[in-house]
Order: sequence, then structure tokens, then C-alpha cells
Amino acid sequence: MTIRTILLAVGPRGAERIEQLSEAVVEVAEPAGARVVLGHVFTEEEYDGVVEQLDFDPGSDYTPDEVASRHSTIRDLGDRLDDARIEFEVRGAVGDHGDRIVDLAEDVGADRVIVGGRKRSPTGKAVFGSQAQTVLLNAPCPVTFVRGD
Repeated sequence: MTIRTILLAVGPRGAERIEQLSEAVVEVAEPAGARVVLGHVFTEEEYDGVVEQLDFDPGSDYTPDEVASRHSTIRDLGDRLDDARIEFEVRGAVGDHGDRIVDLAEDVGADRVIVGGRKRSPTGKAVFGSQAQTVLLNAPCPVTFVRGD
């Protein structure tokens, strides 16, 4: 299978995993010559908070893509991809993390999704669900799970 497009899914804890996520995406994208889509998914509450933190003009029109591109985690990942000379674009989305990552993968025609997560107990998965599990089970392409510390 030829990998042309990789979706690197980033969420609210992405900053904690920048090193692992950037290494994983470079490891796959560089030899394949693939482009990377940095996809940041926000819940409604997270989105409103980020818009306020980033000091967007309340009367202006801005898109989730623009909000994501100004987010520090995305900028840091973009710098790492620039250093590796990997072509990338930024996409933002608002909604349920797992579902929106799957939607983004379909929208960009991803050949691979890279998603971060953390180890959880079986009870934790049952009670709180797992966004990564949603992606693993529903993505239109193979998924690489990068476990954080």
C-alpha cells in the first residue's frame, strides 16, 4: 500500500505527546514522501476557550482550520515537519474527538491515521470511553496508535 496522505490527529493532550507524535509521523512520512495533515479536533467548550485565549476578534469570521493553525501544539508540530522537509497542511474540526478524526480521515483521503493516547484500565475504557478506540474501529484506513507516557 502506498502512503500518500497521513492524518496526524491532535487533541487537547497533544502537547504532552509532541515528541512521540512527531517522531512517529516523520518515520512514516519521510520515506514515503507523503504529505501530512495536522488535524486538531476541539470539543465546543475547548474551541471557545482556545478562541478566547488566541484573542480572535469576536466580530470576525474564523474557521476551525484557522484556529487550529494558531494553536501552539500545531505550530510546534509544524516546525518539526518543516525541519524534516515534510509537506503539511492544517485542518481543524469541532465535535466529538473520535468521530471528527474519522471524518477528517475520510475528507482528506488519508492512507494512514496517527493518533496518540494513553494506557487505560478496562474499567476506565468502559466508564469514560476511548476516542482512540473509536478511531481504531472506524477509520477508513490503517491507524497507528502512539501511546504517551
